[in-house]
Amino acid sequence: MQRKIARYNIAAESCNEIKNKMLNWVNPFSIFLYLDSNNYHETHGNYECLLAAGCVEEIKDGIDSLQELQQYHDREKDWLFGNICYDYKNQLEKKLHSGHPKRFNFEELFFFRPEVVCHINSEQTILTIESLSTEPQDIYQAIAGAPAAIPPVHSQVHFVQHIDKKQYLLAIETLRGHIKEGDCYEINYCNEGYAQDSDIEPLAVFNALNKLSPAPFAAFYRYGTQYMMCSSPERYLQKKGDRVLSQPIKGTARRDKDKLKDEAIKTALSENIKERAENVMIVDLVRNDLAHSCETGSVKVDELFGIYSFPQVHQMISTVSGTLRAGTGFTTAIRHSFPMGSMTGAPKVKVMQLIEQYEQARRGLYSGTVGYISPAGDIDLNVVIRSLFYNKDTAYLSYHTGGAITYDSAPVQEWEEMRLKAWALERIFAGTNDHLL
Repeated sequence: MQRKIARYNIAAESCNEIKNKMLNWVNPFSIFLYLDSNNYHETHGNYECLLAAGCVEEIKDGIDSLQELQQYHDREKDWLFGNICYDYKNQLEKKLHSGHPKRFNFEELFFFRPEVVCHINSEQTILTIESLSTEPQDIYQAIAGAPAAIPPVHSQVHFVQHIDKKQYLLAIETLRGHIKEGDCYEINYCNEGYAQDSDIEPLAVFNALNKLSPAPFAAFYRYGTQYMMCSSPERYLQKKGDRVLSQPIKGTARRDKDKLKDEAIKTALSENIKERAENVMIVDLVRNDLAHSCETGSVKVDELFGIYSFPQVHQMISTVSGTLRAGTGFTTAIRHSFPMGSMTGAPKVKVMQLIEQYEQARRGLYSGTVGYISPAGDIDLNVVIRSLFYNKDTAYLSYHTGGAITYDSAPVQEWEEMRLKAWALERIFAGTNDHLL
């Protein structure tokens, strides 16, 4: 089935208004994924934003759902959007399991062929609408007629930490013991903040989060009664032609309103020996992951220890790329690199066993990925961090935050970094931004 395609010229200054209209238009759909680059114009980006609405066909958990995904795309050569949860690790490595209660009903792997795809180019001059059945002009008119304003967040939410400060500090010391004993040399350790009986409007929450912490891999995802509101700064995996690329983040520092102090904090992050050690460990892990699907000798580090500034934090980001072996599909690169090393640590299988042992909540979609597969077979997938998750059926709202633990980690500093990352997620709700540290 061929898509009907229409393109409309837009003014760059009206881009944000059009985005809001798109979000209000898509909000009633039971399945959609909205991806926003938030005007970052990062080197490898393809679009300012994409929106996929409606599910025509789906690929989800099966005996080998990655293979099914590849075969489906090879056959249909159309857009696919969706998610892979962190817990998909159990299908990739039989030594792993997830024993904590399942609070959300996202499929471990789910991709859908959308009825409608809308995208705005990086220059913010053209809105393209692609549809399988509805006339693009009718969709354009419906979007144009949607409200340009998104209501503010009215809910007050009190989050509870699954692991309190005392327990968290003790866990860090215990993990340092594992590192000392040689079980691993870096582990990503996370904590869940949650609120029960939460009555929120997910679109309003995403809009508030996206305004407070605009990020290049932001996403708003609905799967039935399950919602994700994401302000991720991190790319997991991109494929363009035969090139694949990953951009792991390891290294975080707070921002300061004083420009001189902020610049000093940024410089200190760049020169921090511990943060650089964490970053290079994950870079080595990503190089190894990509080497399983790339031509021998093609994997390289394009950028090491790059410092990038976001509204709430400075981040240390590296870029690793390689050339896929001839005849290798995009799912092979996923199979050998998921879950992303920045959210596990190394060695991968051992640290995922330790994560299951010492974390007290199932990660689910957190530290998984959402993104798209293009008709040409190119992909762009984010790392699901800095995100809120909402189960409308149970009124359960939560997030996870954490950091990389090495032997040099100071437990109190790790707690403060974890809470710094939680700050932007909590403060969008009235009355929850006090005493965060």
